[in-house]
Amino acid sequence: MSDSVPNSNVISQIENPFLDYLGIVSGEMKEGKANLFLDLHHHHMNSWQITHGGVLMTLLDVVMAMAGRSLHDDQKGVVTVEMKTTFLQPGGVVGGSLEARSVAFHQSTTMCFCDGEIWSGDKLVAKAMGTYKYLRSLKSKAGLVKMGGSD
Repeated sequence: MSDSVPNSNVISQIENPFLDYLGIVSGEMKEGKANLFLDLHHHHMNSWQITHGGVLMTLLDVVMAMAGRSLHDDQKGVVTVEMKTTFLQPGGVVGGSLEARSVAFHQSTTMCFCDGEIWSGDKLVAKAMGTYKYLRSLKSKAGLVKMGGSD
């Protein structure tokens, strides 16, 4: 996969240019579990030439949201309420690959709670826990603008 070519695997029905740019590849998303994959390129690195923590946190946030969404047949949208991340070791270098895994371990009618992990081969790189709020689908750009507070 080239650094500038968006991936062809759809993570959700909604376009997300940031995830496309990163090259995140969707794995499974069902029954409260999800996983994602990322081949590491130069634009994923920090100044020390190891995977930037923001890339790792993005993977964790997205995979946990997917796990929560998978508990609903309509794959209802979610937004992150809070997320705690622990970095255990460097996340990899150019040419490496990562797998993000998540399990939704509890849900209510409006929220879900998830655990996430990132693996580089057999090495655990980072762990996270997140809380996500379920949303109804936003049917218009006006709904998104209202939610975001700007245009």
